[in-house]
Amino acid sequence: MIVAGFGHRAGAEASSLSAALALAQAGGRPVTALAAPADKTALLAPLARALALPLIAVTPEALRSADTATRSAFSLIARGIGSVAEAAALAAAGPRALLITRRHISPDRMATCAIAEGSFA
Repeated sequence: MIVAGFGHRAGAEASSLSAALALAQAGGRPVTALAAPADKTALLAPLARALALPLIAVTPEALRSADTATRSAFSLIARGIGSVAEAAALAAAGPRALLITRRHISPDRMATCAIAEGSFA
């Protein structure tokens, strides 16, 4: 399973998410699922439908259990985690997931995307 995890600020648009995904996925294998914090999935749902991919809602507890590679001051203040996108990708990809792409920030700085690979086996 290859999961693209997302974080975004209030006021982000779907184009911000698409741009962040394109940057994170450049040259990599296709993702098989999208993930975001449970309270942030509404903006991501249209992209998941357009790509025909499942959308995984990640609980706050699962987000906090992920060890992220990057540290965003904004994410630390807002969620108590270093990177929402990395945490969402890792948590959704399963207990032995590995981060394969650190967070990428959309050009408008409204969304982030990171990619993790793992399995539920």
